[in-house]
Amino acid sequence: MINTYMTTMAPPPVPARLAGCPPVLIPAPLPSRGRSKPLVRFLVGVVMLHVFLSLGGFIYLYHYDRKWDINHSVLRNISYYHKSWLTIQQPGDYYVYSRVTFSKGDSTGPLVSKGKLRKDDKGEAMDVMQAYCSLDSGSALIPRLCTATQGEAITLEKGNQLSVWVPDLSLVNYEDGATTFGMYEL
Repeated sequence: MINTYMTTMAPPPVPARLAGCPPVLIPAPLPSRGRSKPLVRFLVGVVMLHVFLSLGGFIYLYHYDRKWDINHSVLRNISYYHKSWLTIQQPGDYYVYSRVTFSKGDSTGPLVSKGKLRKDDKGEAMDVMQAYCSLDSGSALIPRLCTATQGEAITLEKGNQLSVWVPDLSLVNYEDGATTFGMYEL
């Protein structure tokens, strides 16, 4: 060993290493080449799984034919008929309400939401409630919304059916709480 404190000669060069040059900032052992292949495969698999789940979740949440989710409704003495009509099982006085929020305007006229009633599944539907709202064209950068709200106390018999009707479902805003329909027995 050369004592560099007592001499003006430069120290001898460092011999070359077989595995390459060591890291300068963080001294850490290099992983062996044989063990990193399964780790890389695992990480690629995790990333691909994440991409597929994200894409699948996006498609599930933003598909265009959204319909009313019957599983989230509370049912008491009411049944469904073809997923669009509520059938009354117990006669009585009911407060029927609906709130429909529109996110797009219609150039032909005001936006309308109607509550329809029919005596049975083969009867003619008649309007028992209706509400209107209007959206101006405005700027495409600013979202426009309008809500048609209606409520009515109605005497219903067993077998009567109720539904909410809008002329164009693509104009309806389906965000949570924006569009509702239901009834309370008085």
